[in-house]
Amino acid sequence: MPNHHPVVEQLNQLSDKLVEWRRTFHQHPELSFQEFETSRFVAEALRSIDGIKVEIGIGTETSVVGTLTSGEGPTIAIRADIDALPITEENKESYCSQNEGVMHACGHDAHTAILLGVAHTLADAFQKGQLRGTVKFIFQPAEESTDENGLSGSPYMVKAGAYDDVDAAIALHMCPWLPVGEVQVNDGYSMANVDVFRGKIYGTGGHGAYPELGTDPIWMLGPVMQTLHGIVARRVSALDAAVVTIGQVHAGTASNIIPTEVSIDGTMRSYTPEVRNLLASELKKAFSIVENLGGRYSFEVERGEPALNNSAIVNSWIIEAIEELYPQFTVTRRPFGLGGEDFGYVTQKLPGSMFFLGCAQKDGSQRDLHTPIFDIDETCLPVGAAILAQTAVKFLTGEVTLPNKKTLEVQTNGA
Repeated sequence: MPNHHPVVEQLNQLSDKLVEWRRTFHQHPELSFQEFETSRFVAEALRSIDGIKVEIGIGTETSVVGTLTSGEGPTIAIRADIDALPITEENKESYCSQNEGVMHACGHDAHTAILLGVAHTLADAFQKGQLRGTVKFIFQPAEESTDENGLSGSPYMVKAGAYDDVDAAIALHMCPWLPVGEVQVNDGYSMANVDVFRGKIYGTGGHGAYPELGTDPIWMLGPVMQTLHGIVARRVSALDAAVVTIGQVHAGTASNIIPTEVSIDGTMRSYTPEVRNLLASELKKAFSIVENLGGRYSFEVERGEPALNNSAIVNSWIIEAIEELYPQFTVTRRPFGLGGEDFGYVTQKLPGSMFFLGCAQKDGSQRDLHTPIFDIDETCLPVGAAILAQTAVKFLTGEVTLPNKKTLEVQTNGA
């Protein structure tokens, strides 16, 4: 059945432009903290919109923030990430990446194009005097990677004040495991705390023919690895989400030399702060086993982005918007997995929510996130833009509201 909702019609009319923007970004991907051409393009596109104020370099050099305001009233932020991944694209489309070894394999090209479409739609509503308050369009760099300080783009923008005057924030993410017409939402913890651990086991090393004369860190590695892999199964409740993965093990220089050390690097994923702390503690205990085997160890944890903690209240606005715009859509309620998402820094600070938007192509291929063949069904672009725009409209017109601060804190702590 045709949908004649004005927001849907307006975004459908903008569909060709959304596709053009998305393909431009896809052809010219840039890595984290290097999104200079992308941010320049976004800033120029925003400046073409009447009434919008554009700021560059809030928190990071390549960030762009556009602001529409009528003065007094509530403030909502809508965020899109703009960086790409160090992946060589294997698709053969005309709009494939022209930057060798760099690809938009996580849908940030679509997120950016969608947010430009939202800006155009809401600017029209502001010019007509239909909205009261402020919308901040936050184009955030460096979601995919961290810098020498171990930080991605979001904490820099949060610290610089990009969200200081914001009452609520919303965002979306491409979802290649669902088709267009399906949306995934989840209240509370929905994506993981992301921590990296680095450990070393030290022995004396020695000649491979005379192992009895020294201590062998590779031999000590065995019980350490067994203990590491048993942490989630035996130390974490089966009701809690957690993952410990060893990604790198390095040791040795020759077949007849017992090395002096073995290095082990990996990642820990969790939802709750309690499990996050438990994993770090248990990992350190696992490495300490070597002390009883004649060895020594070192161990450190680099804490990454916090878990994405979606506000149930903001989720209810998004679902209401979907029901108004696309009553035929299917809304699935379940967590998004143990991947990381630095929008979690925002949901730590204020009520916010991200939803996953079905975008699977109809060719039957499994085009997963972070793979060389990732791609989307571009008919999802006006859909995502309409849902974000309508959610903002509902908040700015007072149709949906936040509870008082005390009530909100109780609900957030209970998530």
